Amino acid sequence: MSAASCLRSEDQFRCSICLDVFTDPVSTPCGHNFCKNCINEHWNSNDQYLCPLCKETFYTRPELHINTFISEMVSQFRQEAQQKASSSSSEQQAAKPGEVPCDVCTGTKLKALKSCLVCLTSYCETHLEPHLTKSVLKRHQLIDPVENLEDRMCMKHDKPLELFCKTDQTCVCMLCSVLDHKTHEFVPLKEEYEGKKAKLGKTEAEIQKMIQKRRLKIEEIKHSVDLSEEAADREKAEGVQVFTALMQSVERSLNELIETIEEKQRTAEKQAEDFIKELEQEISELKKRSSEVEKLSHSEDHLHLLQNFPSLKAVPPTKDWTEVCVHPSSYERTVVRAVAQLEETLSKQMKKLLAELELKRVQQYAVDVTLDPNTAYPHLILSADGKQVKYSDVKKKLPDNPERFTHYCIVLGKQSFSSGTFYFEVQVKEKTRWALGVARESINRKGDTTLSPHNGFWTIWLTNRNEYEALAGPPVDLSLKSDPQKVGVFVNYEEGLVSFYDVDAAALIYSFTGCSFTEKLYPFFCPYPNDGGKNSAPLIICPVNQTE
Repeated sequence: MSAASCLRSEDQFRCSICLDVFTDPVSTPCGHNFCKNCINEHWNSNDQYLCPLCKETFYTRPELHINTFISEMVSQFRQEAQQKASSSSSEQQAAKPGEVPCDVCTGTKLKALKSCLVCLTSYCETHLEPHLTKSVLKRHQLIDPVENLEDRMCMKHDKPLELFCKTDQTCVCMLCSVLDHKTHEFVPLKEEYEGKKAKLGKTEAEIQKMIQKRRLKIEEIKHSVDLSEEAADREKAEGVQVFTALMQSVERSLNELIETIEEKQRTAEKQAEDFIKELEQEISELKKRSSEVEKLSHSEDHLHLLQNFPSLKAVPPTKDWTEVCVHPSSYERTVVRAVAQLEETLSKQMKKLLAELELKRVQQYAVDVTLDPNTAYPHLILSADGKQVKYSDVKKKLPDNPERFTHYCIVLGKQSFSSGTFYFEVQVKEKTRWALGVARESINRKGDTTLSPHNGFWTIWLTNRNEYEALAGPPVDLSLKSDPQKVGVFVNYEEGLVSFYDVDAAALIYSFTGCSFTEKLYPFFCPYPNDGGKNSAPLIICPVNQTE
């Protein structure tokens, strides 16, 4: 049989379950063949009787019989394979590095097939023949080829190490068991080998677990480095943004200072130019009069002099320049005032930029919040997507389940949080009264209660007096520059922090700090009654769009 045909036959006679040559081949009703034991174990471990190849389902377990034809073919294949293996083993090969060489060969050392524990020698196929044919040598103990055979012999009795002394935890020979270790407990090497091998298996498994844990730790560390790098890049970008804005403000202030100084200088120069122009005009007129007086004074015509004397005897009228002067421009405290103004501008700008950065930072923890209809007060109407709530003057008939609020027009979010950080935004536009925040799971839902941290509520509200307050026990008045149209709510569970933001103004409204959270927290919404239609607008949970 050629190698190609042998290979084809081997593929044909392999069970698709164990991937080995068939043992007791049986056929299923769908025509596929498997080892009898393989298909039985497959069906024993599954709820349905399926063919592993075509997946055909059998409603009752098929009765299986040995396929004699395939069984005979497998037997023939095995014989041919054994013959092929036997013929190939007769080909002598030189021992390669790492293989045990024959101790008898001279010149080229051939690969050893067996080692003799009696002779303490390893033999190639040729030199092994006497151990296979001679009756005296047949009694010798042959093993797979190994190096350092002397290590397998008892150093004291020169006998093979065949037993394991459990008392001394060492390998011994038969003479050791009756002489030096006669009161000790012994087991065959194979038995102790199996036990130790099992322990090694456990050790290996434990080592693999340790390796896996360390690989996971490496991934964790790498991930931390990646997160750190992302945070560093983010911080650098934010730093560039802040300092660029500040430098632009400084540059603008410097340009304004220089422009102010130059404008003063231009004003002084213009005043001086006007004075000089006026003085030059008077000088021109005086020169003209001087020329006329000089000419008249040299006249020999008595009548002419006397007739013109009245008009030339007096100095022509001119401006009194005694008190007129151009004072050098004073720049005293100009820089000081500019720096003071810049400081004020930068302070305001820094507060605004830091508030924007803080809002941008908390917006990264945005979560998807939807309203829980099981908690909604019967007068509340929720949108189909669970993102809007408004008050209705008509009370709905709803089951009074434990979660529902029955005394106040409150609804909670479906999502709860018992660790970490989260953030959501709510539109309060066109409402004249509302309350927002978070509440713990165990709050009173059926009777009178006060919105305060003591009672499990961390909220702010717009009152019916158009005033904003943080409900922190005694309410805290909030002085806001503008009415928020969209409110952001941020919670850091571990730090005990609840903060509220005016999203459009990128300004912090109020923070509850030092809170102690021990229960689940739920987003809290209260739209309040309509007030004759003045407060009919809904509270709307908005998608978070990070500020630029």
